[in-house]
Amino acid sequence: MANLTETFMQTLQTIEASGDPMPLVELFADETSLRNMTTQEWHGKEGAQDFWTRYLENFQTIRSEFFHHADDGHTGSMEWEATGQLGDGADIAYRGISVIEHDGQKVSAFRTYYDSAAFVKPAAQ
Repeated sequence: MANLTETFMQTLQTIEASGDPMPLVELFADETSLRNMTTQEWHGKEGAQDFWTRYLENFQTIRSEFFHHADDGHTGSMEWEATGQLGDGADIAYRGISVIEHDGQKVSAFRTYYDSAAFVKPAAQ
């Protein structure tokens, strides 16, 4: 039986392929928080939907591959590399780590840290 971290990873890959964030949003508790490299924080299921919709909107295609994960029954960590194409068609590849806090059934907190420099275009020469 998969733990919640493994379910989260599989579901993330599903929404990346389909473009529909709702299967992942359903893994979040009503009282949840989400953070990324920005200073913004999202709250609740509506916040989770907004977070994952915005994530998917950054890309024409994206696929996260996980190369290490752990789950102690309350906290899960996932190391990953994502590759794809940005909205303008430019290729992207970047690495990061995501952490979830959970009760075994629902995610109560999500944090992700990644190489944000991958999203910066070099200045024209």
